[in-house]
This record gives sequence, structure tokens and C-alpha cells, in this order.
Amino acid sequence: MKRYVTEKSKALFQRTTPYLVDGVGSSFHRSRYREYPVAMTHGKGSKLYDVDGNEYIDYVLGFGPMILGYCPPAVDRAVAEQLRKGTHFSAPTQDLQRLAQRLTEIIPAAEQVMFQNSGTEVVMCALRLARAYTGKYKVVKFEGQYHGWSDEEKVSIDAASVEELGPRERPNKILHTKGQRLSSADDLIVLPWNDLEALERTLTEQEGEIAAVLMEPCMCDSGPILPLPGYLEGVRKSTRRHGVVLIFDEVITGFRLSLGGAQAYYGVTPDLATFAKAIAGGYPFGAVVGKREIMSCGVPASGTFNGNPVGVAAALATLEELSQPGVYQRFDRLGQLLEEGFRALGEKYHRKLYLRHMGSIFVLYFGYTEDVADFRDWLGHADVAAYERFVAGCEDYGVRFTDLRGREYLSTAHTEEDICRTLAVADQVLGEMAQEGA
Repeated sequence: MKRYVTEKSKALFQRTTPYLVDGVGSSFHRSRYREYPVAMTHGKGSKLYDVDGNEYIDYVLGFGPMILGYCPPAVDRAVAEQLRKGTHFSAPTQDLQRLAQRLTEIIPAAEQVMFQNSGTEVVMCALRLARAYTGKYKVVKFEGQYHGWSDEEKVSIDAASVEELGPRERPNKILHTKGQRLSSADDLIVLPWNDLEALERTLTEQEGEIAAVLMEPCMCDSGPILPLPGYLEGVRKSTRRHGVVLIFDEVITGFRLSLGGAQAYYGVTPDLATFAKAIAGGYPFGAVVGKREIMSCGVPASGTFNGNPVGVAAALATLEELSQPGVYQRFDRLGQLLEEGFRALGEKYHRKLYLRHMGSIFVLYFGYTEDVADFRDWLGHADVAAYERFVAGCEDYGVRFTDLRGREYLSTAHTEEDICRTLAVADQVLGEMAQEGA
């Protein structure tokens, strides 16, 4: 198996860094395991192509948006048609009404809708709605869960060790970037996830002060970590009993676990939910949905590009494609093939591999084989170094996995042939790791 050469990517990075901060458009575009990012020229279906002419089977998929793969014909046609009409009107359209109605039909929590343009924005909007509705300001969030890059959102999203997280009964509030205000976390209460007792105790002790509980219904950003049996149901009962707004951050899980999101997949309906990434098949777009009484409590959906016609066209086309019969059954079949293949490779190389698939999300990590309970548990078991060595090796042979997190995405464009090629590359890399003693 031939290892890729990426010298043109290296040269492009060297030319770019004098003009662009860190040489990339987003910090997500550069991996810790490589001195320069691989630069792409184009994508088609499940594949990406770099400036050196190499082809990659891609499971990063733009960190989630490309649920239909690259250049999906239906989305391309819808966007091209809208481009001929105009890209931005600052006015309502018939398609905007159609999209809002469609979301209320497929998402259990959606009685009304607001539009924004990114995951960070929709979470900010949901928090404002919860505070306006309840007249309270404190928000419970959970260790290791990422909800965006704003000052308030980027708190306790990661840690180098369990010790850094502090005591379980009173976790530290960790800020993650220079320039972040120290007061960012003043209204946040950080708790371990999957711990109903801790949540109920907190809601009882601070009765009348907490506006919302904000959570990923399936913890996908760090880990990933699945909800324990009964946990989501317990959170729903507890928040309802204490008059606290339950917000599901479905920026990652939305439309990937099922057409109705994780809330439909798990059968637990929140008060508010946020969607972005996959909603528009690769275009910047986002939505907040929820109960009518909360959505209409007086918070305006401000923003120049909110509900822009191009994003609306892309979202309508994406949802139409995902609504076709057999889409999620096929995701499940491909995920099962990956899971079975990696399980066999783990046995072959005597590796502890964690493998799960839910809808179009596939989970792969090193260092453990069974579900972990929370972020602390994950920190104690995960073999980050082995995972990063594996991801770097796979990229060298034409398979692109998500750096660090272990969360891989499938698209409707992925094929059984892609899975077979992926497992062959994984076999090659795991064999090299075994020889290295890595």
C-alpha cells in the first residue's frame, strides 16, 4: 500500500501563514499530529482530493454538515436555481415558510422555529430564550460538552486530566482561550454528565435560580459518550418538575441519528433544541426550535443573514433527500459493517477498540471496549496517543478520520466499497502500529 506524498500542501501552508492567522480558516482545520494541514481542491460524493492529486475517503465531512456527501446533485440544483433568483433579500419568502413548516412536522419539540447561521449562534439564541421565558439566568452544562465558541459557551469543554476537572461534587469551570472574560462562567453550573443524582441535587439546592439545562442528548463532541439507560428520561422529568427549560443541543446529532434528531431517536422531547451542521447539506445555516410559548416569549431573531434564501434552498433539498425511504436503514447497515470490521481488527491485533454506530455517526476509539459513563471516565480510559497515531496513518493512505474526538460521520454517498477500502487501510495502519509497539 503506497503512502501519500503531500509536499504541495506543505508548500501552500508555508505561503499562506504570513497572511492568514495560523495558516488556516478555522482551528479545526489543523490537526495536532501533522505540522501542516492537507489542502484540498475539491470533493465529490464520499471523496476529497488534495492539491497533490491524492484521493481520500472522507469521514470528517466538514465536521458534520456534508450528510449527503460532496456536491450532492439535489442540493446543487436547488442552490443554482436560487442563485438565479437572488442570494439575499432581507425579506420573507415562500420557501422560508415551507422550511419552517417542514421542521415542525419532523422534529418532536418544534412548534415554532427561529433561524440563525451557525451552531454557536443557535445555542446563544436558545439560552437567551430560556432566560427570557423563565426570568432566571443560571444554566447547567456538562463537562466535556462543546456548544460553540462564544465566551459563555466555551467553558469546561475539555481537560488534560480528571484532576484538572476538580472534585466531582463541585467541578472547576475551565476557560479555554485567551481573551475569554473571567465572568463568562458566572452564570454557569458545570456538572458531570450521565449523573441524575448530581443534577437533581443541583436543581433542588438552587431552586428558583436556574433557567435551563443545556446538553448534547448523545455526547458526541468529546468521547463520544452515549446516555445511560433512563438518563435522558430522568433529566426530562427532573427539569419539568423544577420548572427548568431543557435544551437539547442537536447541532451534531440533528438529522444524523434520525430525521427527527436524537430526540426522536431516543424518544425524549426537550423544550428547545438547536440544529446546524447537517441541516443544509454544507451551507451555513442553523435553527432553534421549541415550544410555542417559549419561542414567542419576546426574543427577536436578529441577524442580517438569518433565513437567507440560499441556505433555505439547501436545507429544503437536504431534508427532502433525507426523507426518502431507506436512508437511515442504509446508514445503519454501513455503520454495522464498520463496527464489525473494526471489531475483527481489534481482535486480530489485540487492541482495545470502542465501536458504536448511531444513525450516520460512527464512534471509534482506542483504550477501552465498553461504554464509558461520562467525560471523567473517558479521560481515565481513552488512549489518545494511539488514536491520533491511527488517524495520522490512515490519512497517509487515503482515509480521513476526525482528529482527536473519535466521532466519524457517514454520508448518503458512502458505499460498501468505501467501507472495504477503509478497513483495508485500517488493517495496514494497525499492523504498522503493532510493529512499532505503539
